[in-house]
Amino acid sequence: MNIIIVGCGKVGRTLVEQLSNEDHDIVVIDENPEKVQSISDDQDAMGITGNGINHETLIEAGIMTADLLIAVTGDDEKNLLCCVIAKKTGHCQTIARVRNPIYNKEIEFLKKEFGLAMIINPELTAANEISRIFQFPSAIRVDSFAKGHVELLHFKVKKNSPLIGLKLFNLHQTMRTSVLVCTVIREDEVIIPNGDFEFMENDIVAIASRRQDAIAFFERIGIMKHRVQSAILAGGGKLAYYLAKILLASGIHVTIIEIDHRRCEELCELLPKATVICGDATDQELLAEEGLEQTQGFAALTGLDEENILLSLYAGDVSNATTVTKINRITFNSVINELNLGSIIYPRVITADYILKYVRSANYSRNSNVETLYKLANGKAEALEFLIKADSTVAGIPLQKLRLRKNTLIGCIYRNGRVIIPSGQDAMMGGDSVIVVLSGYRISDIKEILED
Repeated sequence: MNIIIVGCGKVGRTLVEQLSNEDHDIVVIDENPEKVQSISDDQDAMGITGNGINHETLIEAGIMTADLLIAVTGDDEKNLLCCVIAKKTGHCQTIARVRNPIYNKEIEFLKKEFGLAMIINPELTAANEISRIFQFPSAIRVDSFAKGHVELLHFKVKKNSPLIGLKLFNLHQTMRTSVLVCTVIREDEVIIPNGDFEFMENDIVAIASRRQDAIAFFERIGIMKHRVQSAILAGGGKLAYYLAKILLASGIHVTIIEIDHRRCEELCELLPKATVICGDATDQELLAEEGLEQTQGFAALTGLDEENILLSLYAGDVSNATTVTKINRITFNSVINELNLGSIIYPRVITADYILKYVRSANYSRNSNVETLYKLANGKAEALEFLIKADSTVAGIPLQKLRLRKNTLIGCIYRNGRVIIPSGQDAMMGGDSVIVVLSGYRISDIKEILED
C-alpha cells in the first residue's frame, strides 16, 4: 500500500518502523525538518518537510495515488482537518489520532461525518489495557479477543512455582484446567512450545482461555490475586483521566497525585468521585500519607519515563500492589524487562498495533478478516484474531490435517458463544473467531498459516 503518515513524533516513528517492515511504501510529513531527516535516514521512508493540512504538501506526498493517510500530529483538530483535506483531494482511506476527552463521546459522529476509516485514542486504549490488568492482577498483561470472551493472559513463572520442571504434555493432567499455553518468552527467545517443553523460573508464559478457567489455573499455581479495590495513579494526564473514569465505574477507589494545581482543579470537576491530591508523586512522605503501602494497585503515569520507572520500583519495594509502568520514549527493552516494573504499557506501540490491524485487514482477503492484532515479545511474535469466512480454504478441515507452518498455533476457537480450546479433531468453521499465535513471519489472511 501507499501510505502517508503526517506527524513524526513517537507514534509516527513507531508506525513507520512497523509498516515499512511490511513492505508498504511510506511517505512522512512533518514541519520539523530534523524529525523528517531522522526518520528518512533510519527507515525506508520518503520525508517531506511541510504542513500536513497544506494542499500542495499533500500533492507532493502523493495523495492522488495514496491508499491510506494516517494523521498523528499532537493536535487533534489538525489531524481531523488533514484527513478531510486528504479525502477531498485524493481517494484514500484516512485514520486520525484524537486524544482530547471532549471528543470521546463523538467518535462515531466524527467518523461518519468526516468519512474516517478509524479514530485512534492512545490514552483511552492504554487505559483499557491497564484496567484489564487491575481487574485480573494475577497477569502482567491481558489481551482480549472475541469481544472479551477469550483472553490471552501473560504471567511470570516465579521461584518455587509448581510449574518449574513440569513438561507441557503433563500440564492439563497435573493442573486440571482447560487452558492452552501459546507462547513462552525465555530471556530473548520466543517459544511456541510443544509437549516436551519444560517450564523454568522467570519464563513469561501466555495462556489462552476463558476468564473462569484462567482463575482456576492461577489458583492452582499459587498466584491468584483478586481484583484490586484501590489504586493510586501517579500523574494526572489524559491517560490517568481515562483510567480513573473506568476504575471508578467498576467500584474501585482511585487516588490521583498530580503536581500541576490547575490540572488538579480540572480533575476534581471531571472526576468528583476520585481523590485528587496536588503534590509531587515522587515525594515519599506524600506517598506514605496516601497509603501506598496498603494500596492494591499503583500506576506510574507521569510524562517522564525515568520518573515512572523509579516510582514503580519504589512501589514494588514498599507494597504488594499490582504495578503498571507507562513508557513512552525509552527503548532499552532488554534492560527494562529485567527490572521489577510489573506491567509495562507502551501507548505508542498499542496505537501502532491497532493501525497495523486495519492495514492488514484493508488488503483483500478471501478467507478471513483480521479482527484483532497484538504484538508479543517486542514484536517477535503476534497473536491475531480472524473471522473465518464460510468459503475459506481452511474451513471444515480438522486441524490435524492442516499442514501448519512452523511456529504456528491455533490458540482458541470462539463459536456461537462457546470457547473451544482446540484439539486435532476440531475444525475452523465459517463465522468462527479464531486466535492464531505465530512467530517468525507475518500474515494478513488465515490461509497463510499453511505451508505452500
